[in-house]
Amino acid sequence: MGKRSFTATLKALDELAAAGAKVSVRIDDLDRGTPVLGGDDFVTLPVAGLGVVPLLIEVAAQIESGTLDPLEIVDRDGIERVEVGGLWQHLKAPALPIGDLAVLAAAAGDATAANALIARVGLPAVRGRIEQLGLKRSALLDRFRDRRGPDDAPHVALATARELAQMFAALVNSAAVSAAVSAQVAEWLSLNHDLSLVASATGLDPFAHFNDEHGLLFINKTGRDRGIRAEAGVLAGPRAGVSYALIVCFDDLSIMHRLRAHEVFRTLGVELMEYAF
Repeated sequence: MGKRSFTATLKALDELAAAGAKVSVRIDDLDRGTPVLGGDDFVTLPVAGLGVVPLLIEVAAQIESGTLDPLEIVDRDGIERVEVGGLWQHLKAPALPIGDLAVLAAAAGDATAANALIARVGLPAVRGRIEQLGLKRSALLDRFRDRRGPDDAPHVALATARELAQMFAALVNSAAVSAAVSAQVAEWLSLNHDLSLVASATGLDPFAHFNDEHGLLFINKTGRDRGIRAEAGVLAGPRAGVSYALIVCFDDLSIMHRLRAHEVFRTLGVELMEYAF
């Protein structure tokens, strides 16, 4: 029987914090609804692309209510070009339906697709949805940009590890707006290709992990920017299920600084697998 402690994770986080990084972690047991691990989980930190999750929830809610058609076509020419990540900028298709943009934003971290969704539903609606979800210390501040000027918000999104873990727990418990909305957003997120951080310990295929033959339930979303790495998700196995979030803000001075931050996520992933299996 595997161990059920997070000793290695705490040690790695302590070492990273001692080196000057800001770290925040939260793990909640899905069955009991109780915290398993917390460290500065109330501190609001930048989370980059993780900010698209409440955007996806708002898009799904508007689709369910009938105010947004998933087949509505959005023209890329009407969206300011960004090159920070994603696939749509490399595709020949100049226009795509709302539903496909949600898939790109969730699965490929597509900044142009996310910006198109933001332009369509509006930041005020997303902020209202965040409030409705009970997330008091989280915010989607701005669209994605290649460069941020003095008049722009300093970050795309802010959140706490506690609220991120809470949001993912709500998704798998069918409590984010409604059962249908929760299921739709969880389905989009189950397509996420970025399994390089916490998820690297799962052994899942990055391109096809919706139905795992070994009984592993997993959804996640990552956030990346200079000096920012964040991931939140749900991991469930035969013994236990957890929602988790880890945010690390560090000085990205060299590849070694970056790899040291990445290693903390992988350490957490290993111990989450030991907890669930």
